[in-house]
Amino acid sequence: MSKTNRHVTPKDGCAWVTGASTGIGRAVALRLTQEGWSVAATARDAEGLMTLQQEAEKFQGEIIPFEGDIADRAHMNQVVQDIESTLGSIALAILNAGIYLPVETANLDLDKFERSVDVNLKGTAYCLAPVIERMHKRGKGHISLVSSVTGYGGLPTSAAYGATKAALINMAECMEIELAPHGIRTTIINPGFVDTPAQESLDFPKPFMVSANTAANQIVKGLNKDKFEIAFPKRFTCVLKFINNFLPKDIYLNLIRKQTGRNKFKPMD
Repeated sequence: MSKTNRHVTPKDGCAWVTGASTGIGRAVALRLTQEGWSVAATARDAEGLMTLQQEAEKFQGEIIPFEGDIADRAHMNQVVQDIESTLGSIALAILNAGIYLPVETANLDLDKFERSVDVNLKGTAYCLAPVIERMHKRGKGHISLVSSVTGYGGLPTSAAYGATKAALINMAECMEIELAPHGIRTTIINPGFVDTPAQESLDFPKPFMVSANTAANQIVKGLNKDKFEIAFPKRFTCVLKFINNFLPKDIYLNLIRKQTGRNKFKPMD
């Protein structure tokens, strides 16, 4: 099936955005309403979702809250069912919900590691399963997974986060290979540094940081194109891809160690 036949519009149904109460997810949900989409918004923060709904109403946009924790497998099945009962078919799913918990391998915090996997990887899968089932029956749909440039290669404090984001990139590639013949399009979204509360815990330089609104504009613009990957900002992601794909790993690791200040001895706690 051609890519053209897999292109979805608001006429095909609604959009579902997870992690919609703050940051990228919130900005994307609002931006989609400007494109004519009715948006189902999911997050654990009921108050944040209500505020989001009220903001959309100011410019006649429709955002309907569906509170939930993506790490709850049974509840995600119910959320998808409730969305389709209320707003109709999910034509576009943007699975953005995730957490960044800094994990250093010198002091490996297994609780943080498990929580990262539960939310970022397993939680995404819990959303995917009921959505794919429905899109497969309809023979059409578009699924976007929000990963990160951290998934390209190792970075300090990202032993858990980066591993889950690398897994999402791999998962999205598998999806595009397997689901394309069934009319389902897959997009992987790999942002660089975006100005959200999660960035406050990073103790190394964050070049080319963009706002959540800028990120949302890049994402929605990219979704309207026939591209598998949406990565931004362009200069930063191109440099990261180059050093990951073309530099020998020893050189890459030494470069990252130097650029992030990890080339000096640091006592273990």
